Amino acid sequence: MNIPPFQSFVRRLPKVELHLHLEGSVRPETLRELSRAKGRLHDETEDWIGQRERTHFLYQNSRDFLEAFKLVTLLLESPQDYALVLTRLCEELAAQNVRYAEVTLSAGVILWKKQPVDAIFEALVAAVNKAEARLGVRVRWIFDAIRHFGAEHAWQVLEWAKRFRSQGVAALGIGGDENRGPAELFTDVYRAARDNGLHVTAHAGESAGPESIRAAVELLGAERIGHGLTAARDPAVMALLRERQIPLEVCPTSNVSTGLVSSLRDHPLPQFLEENLIVTLNSDDPGMFRTNLEREFLLAANQFSLSHQQLAKIAENAIRASFLPEAEKQALMAELAAATES
Repeated sequence: MNIPPFQSFVRRLPKVELHLHLEGSVRPETLRELSRAKGRLHDETEDWIGQRERTHFLYQNSRDFLEAFKLVTLLLESPQDYALVLTRLCEELAAQNVRYAEVTLSAGVILWKKQPVDAIFEALVAAVNKAEARLGVRVRWIFDAIRHFGAEHAWQVLEWAKRFRSQGVAALGIGGDENRGPAELFTDVYRAARDNGLHVTAHAGESAGPESIRAAVELLGAERIGHGLTAARDPAVMALLRERQIPLEVCPTSNVSTGLVSSLRDHPLPQFLEENLIVTLNSDDPGMFRTNLEREFLLAANQFSLSHQQLAKIAENAIRASFLPEAEKQALMAELAAATES
């Protein structure tokens, strides 16, 4: 099979993904696998898949996307379900030469569903160990709280993150409605997370304005910003990100699919690059947007005329922005250098 040279270059890059939701990674084929095994929600699953295929995996708005996300979470009932989804995700990552991923687990949703966090995470750890041995893909975890559920909810997620820190939980994050869950609600939670040796991230500037990004950086001490779209509206916020060297987890297909950006050509990614911000590329919810990290690299390259050197720099940014120990970062950097020289 002849692969175009540009695609071949992207494929051989040893890649790192930093903004990837486990629940959002579930592809239609896996949804069918789950619904058939359970004998429930099969009609709803087929209706959803048919609608998504007709609309090319675009959503009318954020509410439409959240309804789809809800269907996925309802099908994830047992520890075995979560383990299956993680195994399928690792297979997808290995096929793209993604060497390491920091996967976001919606621990807040698990609590909301009143499911056993401990049993689910133990099943995920076992699945990760098998996948690493079989496929060579390494996974660490970000436990995500639902910001519009408030601070008490976030404290509960933090307790679970602390408990499983030695088993691969690297960070605490918050997602959900930025406007109903402003950063100032979580300053104490984030301080406690840092005090307990956890890294901290935050979705910000996705659907709220640039002030949400500033608050995540200044009030929460976020080490990375998920999406950060609206930073493009405020030069002072971009200056803040640049001066503090805060990486952006940029997710172009996600932003277009949920209607936050009207089209890929309107995405602020090239503006972020021109402003010398630290940009990483990510797939966010690849199963729900029919994308993956390799595709995000190719889309960005084609739409914005990025060179091999720029793509390699974005891959390097992700390695440096990861929460891996320094020695492991350097090992990946050496692999990247070898891949770009060949």
